[in-house]
Amino acid sequence: MTTLREPSGPAAQMPWTAGSPVPGRRRYRRILGRFATGVAVVTTTGRADDPVGLTINAFASVSLDPPLILWCLGQESSTAPDFLHSPHFAVNILREDQRDIAEQFARSGVERFAGVDWQPGPAGVPVLAGTVATLLCRRTRSVPAGDHVVLFGEVTGAESHPGAPLGFVDGTFRAL
Repeated sequence: MTTLREPSGPAAQMPWTAGSPVPGRRRYRRILGRFATGVAVVTTTGRADDPVGLTINAFASVSLDPPLILWCLGQESSTAPDFLHSPHFAVNILREDQRDIAEQFARSGVERFAGVDWQPGPAGVPVLAGTVATLLCRRTRSVPAGDHVVLFGEVTGAESHPGAPLGFVDGTFRAL
């Protein structure tokens, strides 16, 4: 027979009970915000060959051979049609002092590339200057997932530069 004991130490602080309800949208987002992530700006060329970009923090490596990554794009994003149309994109991993760029590319209704140092990379995809790393990718698939689309890309080129990356946790940008 197993005897159940009351937890002690950090486990005693766990509020989890069997059958705990799924949190509402706001609380769920706050809970997910406890996971620290890096911050990147994903860029592509729009349908009119104009530069398009947005700030993301949902990004991950999928495979080393072949080199594959994924990132998540909100289906309601104004940039969704451009990213779903373009066969190429770049993931620009921001440096800790590039918070202003992260904020600019997160805003709606602004010229996101205004005042930002960038140049066209392979396939014309915008590459931001001063980042800690850039991954050039060929989109291999897009998978709808809830209110987002998961975009997969094969890395066709990559650069790394000195510096510490910008992080995001608890709704705040932080140096990692």
